[in-house]
Amino acid sequence: MASISLKNVAVNFPIYGAGAASLKKTLAASVTGGRFGKETGVTVVQALSDINLELKSGDRLGLIGHNGAGKSTLLRTLAGVYEPSAGEFKREGTVSSLIDPSLGIEADATGIENIMLRGLVMGLSKKEIDARIPEICEFSGLGQYVNMPVRTYSTGMMMRLAFSISTSVEADILLMDEWLSVGDADFTEKAEKRMRDVVSKSGILVLASHSPALIAKECNMVVKLSHGRLEPAELSVLADATELDDRP
Repeated sequence: MASISLKNVAVNFPIYGAGAASLKKTLAASVTGGRFGKETGVTVVQALSDINLELKSGDRLGLIGHNGAGKSTLLRTLAGVYEPSAGEFKREGTVSSLIDPSLGIEADATGIENIMLRGLVMGLSKKEIDARIPEICEFSGLGQYVNMPVRTYSTGMMMRLAFSISTSVEADILLMDEWLSVGDADFTEKAEKRMRDVVSKSGILVLASHSPALIAKECNMVVKLSHGRLEPAELSVLADATELDDRP
């Protein structure tokens, strides 16, 4: 049974050598949406603060908030990329992260080698990866390019490879930063069908988006992040909105 539990979770990022750099602090705050504090004499950005969240199978959580509010940081914390600086974080179930499908793609490795590498990172055995390679290659539509270095790919080709790999594994928990749409018209159509399938089979969905229509359609609960803190929000309010407020 998939579950996520965060109790008083905080995520802090240290900024070394920033003691007298007021401009640096101002810029960092505008990018992260966090708050500044001190830890053992080191300036830190409090990217997330006092986060309390409980999710179980069947939950479809929408994350809203302005740029830099902490949505991506929270997603990366749920994915295990960032460790909480304080609080308690528990997660049960396998995780698939579609926060940035191209993250970790090695430009000098071939498409096939990238499938192997990403599969290992995703926790698959070599046998499991080998079994998925033909389907991933076919879905990507890259043909013989899968045997060439990714640095020879166009951006669209690289995204098709990354998307095909990332959506090849069913997971209990699905983390998404916006709804993915990649490739040309033909690929986008089948990618949309793949996305629908992946979402429907996930136990828990956490989706960050600036689209109120998408959140209202895909989610059954919603929270707002503001300067690294969670605030209550209502799905009913999103139904009539055309664009989520992106102001700090």
